[in-house]
Amino acid sequence: MSGAFWGLALLQLLLYAALAPLLVGWVRKCKARLQNRRGAPIWQPYRDIAKLFGKEARMAHTASQLYRAAPYIVFVSTLLAAGAIPLITTGLPTSAIADVMVIAGLLGLARFFLALAGMDVGTAFGGIGASREMFIAALAEPAMLMAVFTLAMSAHSTNLSSVVDYQLQYGHILRPSYIFALAGLILVAVAETGRIPADNPATHLELTMVHEAMILEYSGRHLALMQWAASVKLLLYFVLLSNVFFPWGIARDITLPDLGISLGIILLKLLVLGFLLALSESVLAKMRVFRAPAFLNLALLLSLLGLLSHVILEVGA
Repeated sequence: MSGAFWGLALLQLLLYAALAPLLVGWVRKCKARLQNRRGAPIWQPYRDIAKLFGKEARMAHTASQLYRAAPYIVFVSTLLAAGAIPLITTGLPTSAIADVMVIAGLLGLARFFLALAGMDVGTAFGGIGASREMFIAALAEPAMLMAVFTLAMSAHSTNLSSVVDYQLQYGHILRPSYIFALAGLILVAVAETGRIPADNPATHLELTMVHEAMILEYSGRHLALMQWAASVKLLLYFVLLSNVFFPWGIARDITLPDLGISLGIILLKLLVLGFLLALSESVLAKMRVFRAPAFLNLALLLSLLGLLSHVILEVGA
């Protein structure tokens, strides 16, 4: 029986890796339709990744072995962080490591090596992108932790599987504290995944690049892994928003019908979130980099209000 559980955990990990490019393709397709364009097929990211894996990886003469190893470390760390978050069920062996501190640590490890890789070659673009990435991360990470801690105080655990089980067991109520925390986490997700208005994933202007600047020198399979890791990170935050704040449909009994229904519901949630992201990026413009502190301070304020609301309205009562 334990072997079946580990098999499901591996399946969930593979689902994260497989669905991430599809989510990116769906967002691009929705944006194209909203802008009266046909757009590329939603499976275009798969083609791009496959094409990059078939090309030779070229490296600058000034690059060290760290530059070569960084794509693998970034991809594996991001995928492990995603795999710890419940996707279709909570009763898996990986639930033991689904702690918010573990997930934040894995994402921090990926970010650290991504920034090191950006600086390793010695180009101006890489250095600018790395400094901006760490600047944004230093403001985004506290807001993200505080938003999740708001839910953790209700479940008396920082384990995301325990938080989801608690909400499913006692009935999910969108409390005022949850609404503030949800709003703060949405802003953090936008900044951490490099989406408009914090960053533009489609730009190549040196004055506005953040994530793209750090991977500008990569090619071939290394670039494919970096792009794949970025799509997995986007899926990670989408699942965090949908399954932690709206845990409806997550299977508590590990049976085939329940798992199938759970997979269908999470796919529906991702489609809705992807459309909302495309809609917001179609009506908003990218802000200046120096306005990022105000944007993330708002996220921190909302998360703090959520935490205080929980303490005043629920703990105090």
